[in-house]
Amino acid sequence: MIHVAGRPYRVHIIRLLPNEDVRAELERWCASQGIEAAVITSAVGSLSTAAIRLGGRSEGTSISGDLEVCSLSGTLSRHGLHVHLAVADGNGAMKGGHLLNGCVVRTTLELAVQELGGIRLRREVDPLTGYQELLPEPIDP
Repeated sequence: MIHVAGRPYRVHIIRLLPNEDVRAELERWCASQGIEAAVITSAVGSLSTAAIRLGGRSEGTSISGDLEVCSLSGTLSRHGLHVHLAVADGNGAMKGGHLLNGCVVRTTLELAVQELGGIRLRREVDPLTGYQELLPEPIDP
């Protein structure tokens, strides 16, 4: 187990606009704001395309249509993101996985993001998993 304690800091309210790419915008926002650590606390909206990587697969898949965002959760940092997305189509069928570039906002995506103080979220390859994994570290406020 790896554990680092931080504290709640600023809350950011973000609205992504039609045709914006969710992952690209979150990466851009984290870099422009110098975000060291944050978590998504709420997300509602719609997508026209969802690009996700399903568990255990190396390649992504794309879903198109009128998609409702049912869940968007994860950790954000200017050092990297780890975000999962679940969407429902017009029949209510759900699909979810790792958020990839290519998730396109249909009408809106409203996010509440809780920034964390005293923590930096970095990612580095873990020899046990072979994936870029979370490496939290304490920092001065």
